[in-house]
Amino acid sequence: MNYKEILDRVMAVVKPEENIGHLANYIPELGKVNPNKLGVHLSTTNNFDLGIGDNLEKFSIQSISKVFAVCLAYKTMGEGIWKRVDVEPSGNPFNSLVQLEADKGIPRNPFINAGAIVICDILISHLEKPKEAFLNFVREISDNPELTFCQKIADSEKSVGYRNIALCNFIKSLGNIENEPEEVLDFYFCLCSLEMTCQELSKAFLFLANGGQKVSDKKVILTKRQTKRINALMQTCGFYDESGEFAFEVGLPGKSGVGGGIVAVFPNNYSIAVWSPMLNAKGNSYKGMMFLEQFTTETEASIF
Repeated sequence: MNYKEILDRVMAVVKPEENIGHLANYIPELGKVNPNKLGVHLSTTNNFDLGIGDNLEKFSIQSISKVFAVCLAYKTMGEGIWKRVDVEPSGNPFNSLVQLEADKGIPRNPFINAGAIVICDILISHLEKPKEAFLNFVREISDNPELTFCQKIADSEKSVGYRNIALCNFIKSLGNIENEPEEVLDFYFCLCSLEMTCQELSKAFLFLANGGQKVSDKKVILTKRQTKRINALMQTCGFYDESGEFAFEVGLPGKSGVGGGIVAVFPNNYSIAVWSPMLNAKGNSYKGMMFLEQFTTETEASIF
């Protein structure tokens, strides 16, 4: 398949389209991003790499980092993590408090904010230096030792993070946070501040397209069983209350972030990262969703 030809063709269709949506300006730093950026990078399991547009420009990956966090927690703690966080689609916005009381403090899945906060708590309980361990994990899977948190973005999120503070304290009151909420939230805000390029993101997710094994050095990151489950979670829960729409339109497991990034995985084939900062009403990249829908239509291949 000629991926270069397909990427170029899709870019030619998507780029001139009206950029409908809004920046995530409720986080002050994210409101300063150029809304017209559009980058794409494809990495395949047979070592083919191709990027177009702004694919080498760093951006805040935000909730995409929740996939890395749950992978590290799964690798560290095994099946025990599912006693603390569920694996069901929430059907509610990513920052909703609605279901927590009825569910006795067990978040519906690890990709909504409540779930990711619990995953941060798990990592703090099981790792001596959780921030450092998390960074080392992402550096390893992306083959990039330079990756780091953006303190400016973390501080910006913390300054307006009242709902996340409420979520953490509410879960603590229901008995599903072991550590001090302040420590858990500090880790959570740092986690979401991670900056990466489309190239780095697509390479970092490639092990999930390769049965849990890195393509570059064959190192096993997750077992095949664990990889299957992470991909299933991305398929059903990776786009908040628009996950069904993404499955319907694109047909791949994936994860979005309010920084405008989307990563999608085609098992045994490729991972692809798209970045376009303007978000639709559900908090997902407007042109990112459009690009991936066109891409899987052009390739005539999805998991379905």
